[in-house]
Amino acid sequence: MAEPRLRSPLGRAIGLGSAKEGVEHWWAQRVSAVALIVLGLWFVASLIALAGADRDAVVAWLRHPLAAILTVLTLIAVFYHSALGLQVVIEDYVNSEWLKLSTMVAMRLISVALAVAGIFAVLRIAVGG
Repeated sequence: MAEPRLRSPLGRAIGLGSAKEGVEHWWAQRVSAVALIVLGLWFVASLIALAGADRDAVVAWLRHPLAAILTVLTLIAVFYHSALGLQVVIEDYVNSEWLKLSTMVAMRLISVALAVAGIFAVLRIAVGG
């Protein structure tokens, strides 16, 4: 039986179909979403527990190694997941290739910069700086 002509010539030549291209991105979004649910619940519960606390109590809480590590992981998950989501929006709604590429690069740089700034702030407090 002949192969259906639903795939492009390049797709037939290299053996890739449309379903093989976005699977990693899809899984990364799902895994980061699950991580955000767990970390988000922990973070909200921590903020509720710290409600009304003074600055010294919050700093003491953040100096605890588990709190600092989980806060850093929360920042990483937030910015990674948001970058994945923004990438999909940019790919779907920006038509010009040069604008798509430049927007994607700018978005990634901003995401990394904000994540690094947040992690730096947490680590500075956690190590007593």
